Amino acid sequence: MTVVPRYTDLVRQLPNTIPFVGPEAQERALGAPFRARLGANESVFGPSRQAICAMQRAARDVWMYGDPENFELKQALAEHHGVPVENVIVGEGIDSLLGYLVRMLVRAGTPVVTSLGAYPTFNYHVSGFGGCLHTVPYQNDAEDVEALLHLAQKVRAPLLYFANPDNPMGTWHEADVVQSMIDAVPPGSLLCLDEAYLEFAAPGTAPPFSTEDERVIRFRTFSKAYGMAGARIGYGIAHASLVRAFDKVRNHFGVNRIAQIGALAALQDSQYLAEVQNKVIKGRQRIERIAEANGLATLPSATNFVALDCGADGKYAKALLQGLIERGIFVRMPQVSPLDRCIRISVGTDEHLDMLQMELPQVIESVAST
Repeated sequence: MTVVPRYTDLVRQLPNTIPFVGPEAQERALGAPFRARLGANESVFGPSRQAICAMQRAARDVWMYGDPENFELKQALAEHHGVPVENVIVGEGIDSLLGYLVRMLVRAGTPVVTSLGAYPTFNYHVSGFGGCLHTVPYQNDAEDVEALLHLAQKVRAPLLYFANPDNPMGTWHEADVVQSMIDAVPPGSLLCLDEAYLEFAAPGTAPPFSTEDERVIRFRTFSKAYGMAGARIGYGIAHASLVRAFDKVRNHFGVNRIAQIGALAALQDSQYLAEVQNKVIKGRQRIERIAEANGLATLPSATNFVALDCGADGKYAKALLQGLIERGIFVRMPQVSPLDRCIRISVGTDEHLDMLQMELPQVIESVAST
């Protein structure tokens, strides 16, 4: 007799899906490693030397659990951002923090508002807790602030997701627009402001922190500009009462010891962060030149990736993406129309971008001939 686990009704009804197919899975399907990894918006420049050395030393003590209170890192983050320590929450990357936030606010049937085509991991968490997603389309390849606010008020959503700068398009809104959005959050709603790419944006993209404002929680990460995606460590800044609520649901030993120590060292190495920021600016410029040489337009970007407008529909863009993948260059693309006319290229090393420059014309020619 087969014993079937007694799944909840929700789990039985959920589709078999994941937010992203990882490059490792694609490599297994191709039977070869990618030559250039330009799809996951990782920082190919890696962590600072200070962070690497700190993590190497920490590896000797990995037999110990990490500090469940993330005390030293929270203190450093509070000082770095000029906020009280009780307004800081640390977690296993923004993805996990999103999951905890959704768990606190969403149950079966709860309305949640986001943009159509925005970061899919947020949607994954909402679906996993039975929430009902309500979406608005992008406007001119950017998230539509007014439409998001209007819909949140209309459906009385307790949670509203907005990324600035945006993934997958790389576009952004200025700080005054973001602050106006925070000020206009409907009563009873919370704005989840995802600022994962903020370190790549120009000054004036983010408004100052206001830790007394109960209408917003702002998430940031060490995965992007700090080059620690594999360490899985991020943080949020919010009203103290919301931060305390995380302690009711979070995995207190979820952040590993090596990540805690590495993040602390990375935060202290501002010179290296500036070097990475400059490399990303140059990388974006080179991707733009490669696109222009191949007759493709690019969207302005405040991130470490550039969206290439392929000038046709999603079918054509997918053909270009597949052609690059078959040639060993890992890239991704948005999943909904009209955003899916684009492919998304992360900033890579000079060697990786050399490969893109060499292979892209051949892919375009191959697709045109089919």
